[in-house]
Amino acid sequence: MLSMTTNDLADLRRAKNLLQKPGLAARMTGLLSIPIAKGFALVPARLSQLAGRITHAAIEKALAAAVVTLRSERPRPAGHRLHTFLVTASGIVAGIFGLPALALELPLSTAIMLRAIAAIARSEGQDPNDPRVRLECVQVFALGGPAPQTPSPESGYFAMRAALARSVSEAARHLAQRGVAAQSTPALLRFVTQVATRFGVVVSDKAVAQALPLVGAAGGGLINYLFMLQFQRSARGHFIVRRLEQQYGEDHVRQQYERV
Repeated sequence: MLSMTTNDLADLRRAKNLLQKPGLAARMTGLLSIPIAKGFALVPARLSQLAGRITHAAIEKALAAAVVTLRSERPRPAGHRLHTFLVTASGIVAGIFGLPALALELPLSTAIMLRAIAAIARSEGQDPNDPRVRLECVQVFALGGPAPQTPSPESGYFAMRAALARSVSEAARHLAQRGVAAQSTPALLRFVTQVATRFGVVVSDKAVAQALPLVGAAGGGLINYLFMLQFQRSARGHFIVRRLEQQYGEDHVRQQYERV
């Protein structure tokens, strides 16, 4: 078994910090969660159901984008400014129009975030022609949700990956065999549902915020900006781990991850 180089251990330590320690975006989102939580008492109970349906549709469209377009792009540096600007701008527009705009804005902002995630994957040596890589780009929306207030062994990065592993493998197999036609198979639908359920935690907070009259355009833009930063952190950490796993093996990387 190969021993990790000093540089690779440093990369793994960085990945763990990105995946398990809250960054500025997560801390600011935590501060915003207080008024958002109070907002739940001010909006209809059906809001969470509406957010759930919109989230599922957004992940379905993100998966379609991953299947059709990610594989066609040439490798390029993982630039973030344009993606971040576009996601923030979509939040500003949605903030002006409030909750009714969520059904149009969320699929758009999710697709833009997916492009940023794919750029990070490519910069870490992942091949977007690989169906597994395209699915893992979508999977970041499940890995990049808010961290639990009291982390436990069942709620960490590897636990979340383990919960998704079977559906990712089955979906990748169907995607490799059937291409675009696989999008309606039970394996792909199961994968979409699992990711949307986790991503929906984020979207519910966003929906409540946009329903509050005091949030407005600036608040909508800020929320999207923070979400973008958080998912970029998760994508970078995840694809660093995947690069190292391909070099050293999954078991060895996990052992070192727990030690660093």
